[in-house]
Order: sequence, then C-alpha cells, then structure tokens
Amino acid sequence: VTYSRKVFIPLTQLCRDHCTYCTFRRDPEELGGHLFMTPEEVLAVAREGELRGCHEALFTLGERPEQRHAAARTWLLERGYKSTVDYLVAMCDLVLRETRLLPHSNPGTLTAPEMRRLREVNASLGMMLESVSLQLLEPGQPHHAAPSKHPRARLATIERAGALRVPFTTGLLLGLGDRREDQIDGLIAIRESHRRHDHVQEVIIQNFRAKPGTGMADAPEPPEREVMRIAAVARLVFGSQMNIQIPPNLAQSGYGAYLDAGINDWGGISPVTPDFVNPEAPWPEISELARETAEHGLGLRARYPVYPEYVLRGDEYLAPRISERLRSEASQDGYPPEMAASRLGS
Repeated sequence: VTYSRKVFIPLTQLCRDHCTYCTFRRDPEELGGHLFMTPEEVLAVAREGELRGCHEALFTLGERPEQRHAAARTWLLERGYKSTVDYLVAMCDLVLRETRLLPHSNPGTLTAPEMRRLREVNASLGMMLESVSLQLLEPGQPHHAAPSKHPRARLATIERAGALRVPFTTGLLLGLGDRREDQIDGLIAIRESHRRHDHVQEVIIQNFRAKPGTGMADAPEPPEREVMRIAAVARLVFGSQMNIQIPPNLAQSGYGAYLDAGINDWGGISPVTPDFVNPEAPWPEISELARETAEHGLGLRARYPVYPEYVLRGDEYLAPRISERLRSEASQDGYPPEMAASRLGS
C-alpha cells in the first residue's frame, strides 16, 4: 500500500466556480490582498518539504479566477502573466529548478496547449471528475454555479491528458446527491478513457464531508459502508492493476477498514502542511499510517507523485527533465529510495 510524502501548496484560493460544499474558495476581499502565493512563499514551503524527506509538491488552486475577478487579472498582469495557468507553470518550474521535489498540479479543466506546458514541469497532473450527473448542475444543486464541473468539460480534460501521454489522477466525490447509477457511469467513463490511452494512474474515491458555513453544511454525509462499496466496485471495474485511493483523513471513524474494500493507496500525506481543502481533517502521522496498514497484514511504501509503472516507462509519459531526474534517483522498481526509520516517522 503506497502513499505520497508531500507538501501542499495552495497557489490561490480564488476561483471562477462556486460549489456549494467548498470552503477552499475565497473572494478577493476575504484574502486581504494576498491573492496568490508569491514565489518566495512557494519556495519556502517546498524547501521545508525537501528537508522533511518529501517527494511531491502538490499545487492546488481555484480554476481560472482571472475570468471572474478583476483583482486576479490585475495581480497576474502586473507580474507579467496572462493567466493563472501561466503563473502555475512558472511556479512549478521554480520548484523543479530549486528543489528535489516533483510538482503535481490540480488546476481544473485545461486546454491542450495549457496541458502541454504543464506536462513539461509536472511529474503528473490531476483533476477529479467528481460526477457525471447533469442533475448536479441544476438550480439549487451543488454545481449550478460551477461551469467547469460540467461532466463534458471534465471528461474532455481527462481525454486530453491521455492524448498527450500525461499520467493522470482522477476520481469521484461521493455524497453530492447523485445516484449509484451515476457513480458507476462515472467509473466506466474513466475506464473507457484509460483503455484508449493507458494514462489514468490513480482513481480516488472521496467522500463528501459537510462543512459549516457552506450551502451543504446540513447535507448528509455518505456512510463509510457506501464509500467502501464504491471503492470495491471500482476495483471490479478497473481490475487488479489500477491504483485506487480513499483519503484516510476524511474517514468518519477508523480508516483501516478501507483496505478491506480493495484500495492500495492512501494518497498524499504531509508532515509539513495541512490539507487546505479539508482543514478540519488532519492527515494521520505517517508512523500511525504504517501501523494501521500493518494491522491489516500489508506494508506501507512511499511513492513519487507519478506511480512506478509510469516512472519505469520514462520518456513515453514524462517530460525529459522529469524522466532524467527519476532515472538518476529512483530505485529499479520505480519507487523512491527507502527512508531511514527516524525520518519515516516524522
């Protein structure tokens, strides 16, 4: 069972979308002028992660805030950037040049030219499909004010990643009000894209958690047994070779039972930064994660933000500068060199 030792870099919390369950998104007036992380701030977090043995710099950000907020456009243009994606490319390049961390970015939907640029400075990219239900776009529903959450736009981005040979992470968000049939259809849609391109490196089954102050603060959360059921169905849909993850910090009680549903990955875990998307849900200590995994008869191993099967295929899926670094650093089986026990527990 794997996990990625990471730092979480919330490049901007501005977003053009307004999902009714999200607490990550902020408007400019809420941020007090601090609209984007500066290069110095990005590098400081990445260097702290490097000192703590991390391999991944996870860039998470709102989607295209410059399309909604004049303040975001002004901030970017004053610094020579046309878009948030332009700035993201520059910050990924900075981390890649100045540290040993490998960027993995979640910027939302992307055009093919944008994805080509990000591919050059990212080991992998990600975007949750969340749901294929069109009902969630209707008035009063969670995605009504979130144009980028239209299933057609999300699936097109997943397909572009395949066409461009980008190792890609995606998955479902359970509990938004879609039906079981929609969830199965979502898994099958991901599977069909992966069959065409062999690029989906991981499928995440993530459970909605109600947050105070949001439009879904009182919405029911999916029971853990339902989360396990969809994870087990995902294992059946994708077969034994797919990496399937449930985030342990979002479990309502003990997360170890998720292993019985057939998952083989815990996702990103940070010894440095919180989960800024779910700040109320701290990640478990890595030493605790190892103990819980061992209690289920399994071992825990760190991975890169790109899975070993894509590391071993090198230039077929990775930009030259990423592939060259991994060739010089990774073990023969595509994993990071094993860490000393003293650093593993920190």
